[in-house]
Amino acid sequence: MAAWEWGTEVGLLDGKRILVTGVLTNSSIGFHVARVAQEQGAQVVLTGFGRMSLVERVAKRLPSGQAGDPPPVIELDVTNAEHLDSLADRVGEHVDGLDGVVHAIGFAPQSALGGNFLETPWEDVSTAVQISTYSLKSLAMACLPLMKGGGSVVGLDFDATKAWPVYDWMGVAKAALESTSRYLARYLGPQGVRVNLVAAGPLSTMAAKSIPGFEEFTDIWPKTAPLGWDVADAEPTARACVALLSDWFPATTGEIVHVDGGVHAMGA
Repeated sequence: MAAWEWGTEVGLLDGKRILVTGVLTNSSIGFHVARVAQEQGAQVVLTGFGRMSLVERVAKRLPSGQAGDPPPVIELDVTNAEHLDSLADRVGEHVDGLDGVVHAIGFAPQSALGGNFLETPWEDVSTAVQISTYSLKSLAMACLPLMKGGGSVVGLDFDATKAWPVYDWMGVAKAALESTSRYLARYLGPQGVRVNLVAAGPLSTMAAKSIPGFEEFTDIWPKTAPLGWDVADAEPTARACVALLSDWFPATTGEIVHVDGGVHAMGA
């Protein structure tokens, strides 16, 4: 069996209905989560923002659904109240409910990255926090009417326990994301909704490449990780997300699962 080959047992997400955000290109982590989720039996719905025609083309590269069609794509701007208020109805046109939601959304203006921490204006910081942090709560609440039987919300994180070079206010936003996930776990738990994060190591996505000095991560990470790290391989991260979306973690919430080759545990 190949290193990343699944077995032939029943899929982890058979019969599950999963909403995946943040798919822009086929290098997006969200794309790989959607792909693995489909391979594990899920019915997937995607959201996109801005370049919708691009997202729709990328959706065609995913495995075909039960009807042989690519997953439906819904427009979602997480700063747009109308988009959020209508999301449940628009998703409901394609599936009769949701069992899982993947938050793969993050953005910070260039002034908030690349060593500009001390000069970043509040307006740009607030943009980073609204889109990268507050949107986890916004998305979860927008989808809650479709999660009547409970379910799983999984967000993508980057270890916020350290001050990383060039990551700056996005690092602050990720720290707030981690706290937000814990509060969501507290308040949504009574409704059977689990909320967890996957803290991935650096991956060569379009978003990551837009960070000035991103090569500082990609150069040192494979040397520091005791398990090694391939910045071009999103499969381990996608698998962790799918595992948390599945029924195999029924009593886990408010957790951060590190998929970083072990770097988070190393002192140097």
